Amino acid sequence: MAVGLVSVATTTRSILLRDVDHRANGLLAQEAGEFANFEERGVDPETGRPFTDPSRLLVEFLVRQYADPDEELIGLVGRPGTTPAQFRQPREIPVAVPLHRDADARRRIFDSPDATGTLHRASGEIRWAKVTVARAGGETEAAFVVAFHPGREQAAVNEEFRILLAISGVALLMTTGIGWAVAGRILKPVRLVRTAAAQLTEQDLTRRIPVHGRDDIAALAETFNDMLDRLERAFAAQREFVDDAGHELRTPITIVRGHLELMGDDPAEREETIRLVTDELDRMSRIVEDLLLLAKAERPDFVTPEPVQLAELTADVYVKARTLGERDWQLAEVADVEAELDPQRITQAMVQLAQNAVQHTTPGQTVRIGSRADGPGVELYVADSGCGVQPQDGEVIFERFRRGTSRRGARGSGAGLGLSIVRAIAEAHGGRVRLRDTDGGGATFVLALGEAHT
Repeated sequence: MAVGLVSVATTTRSILLRDVDHRANGLLAQEAGEFANFEERGVDPETGRPFTDPSRLLVEFLVRQYADPDEELIGLVGRPGTTPAQFRQPREIPVAVPLHRDADARRRIFDSPDATGTLHRASGEIRWAKVTVARAGGETEAAFVVAFHPGREQAAVNEEFRILLAISGVALLMTTGIGWAVAGRILKPVRLVRTAAAQLTEQDLTRRIPVHGRDDIAALAETFNDMLDRLERAFAAQREFVDDAGHELRTPITIVRGHLELMGDDPAEREETIRLVTDELDRMSRIVEDLLLLAKAERPDFVTPEPVQLAELTADVYVKARTLGERDWQLAEVADVEAELDPQRITQAMVQLAQNAVQHTTPGQTVRIGSRADGPGVELYVADSGCGVQPQDGEVIFERFRRGTSRRGARGSGAGLGLSIVRAIAEAHGGRVRLRDTDGGGATFVLALGEAHT
């Protein structure tokens, strides 16, 4: 802004000085033209004939003229032209020595071969124009000179330039102060972002930035808060993973260690101990795999949707589920539609629901598998004919390492992660898992997923 203001002031000064030059040149040309016209057409009032005496010509012309401010009209007669026969001046020129009082300047102008020029003096600059009056032999005998002193107008321009610079300086200071205050308010959210980022630790991710308005800074604060939400969820999932793993693995590790410490030399006892240890190690391995799967569910590449024929997918799940136990397996219905799903993850979830149904029913009981279109979405379900789920257990059973308060059948050996995995797969598809009562008794688990295409 400082460069801009100085440029404006300098340009304004140049324009004003140019106007002074134009006015001076116009005034000189006008006065010189008037004298040339008078010399050509003027008549001596005493004789009624054209002028023959240069001094008489100059006097008659000058008495009829009025000099503008900063202007001198002078008639020079005789060699070397230093005698002002007549002059007209409106008032004393305050910034320079008048030409009619400067014999050296008059001589230089009279002797100059040019009709116009600029005379630079220590006492002030003079812009002049000259019209010569020649003798019969061609030698200059007299001259009319119009002189303009631009010093006063140039001084006024310079004063205006200084005033403009002073005003620009004040405006610059005011604008700088206002800009500092406004920029401080605009950048305050950015400082808050920096401060919040500096104060964030793994133990405290709850700090958020207040959002005010709808501008770009507010959008930046909202984006930063969203990032903190994702980080908090990621760290919470990590802590939950570690806590759950430590809690669930502590029991099998204790069992394994206890049996190994008490194992004797009897072959039968050793064989039984190895069997128990192997079983606990297998259970630990399943827990770790399930926990890793739940941790991976937070990643964007957990599912890879692709166009899938739902009828074919439902039939494949039915064929795989029949090997899980001796139940009355039924393929209830299939939806002849196409959906954007990850077939491997959906199969994994459905098989997990079928395994859950096997664990909570007895041989011979009915387990139905099916799919159907539900408005714009699709549903896949597994319905069993067991004793159902208690109302207080409806939400608990989908949490990690949580089981219902009452078991619906034979007690399984799972760690309580199966339904958590099913819910994670459904949510990764933008859907959810629902629990409904089965007509005639039992429980129905439904995967409500995204859009279908006929």
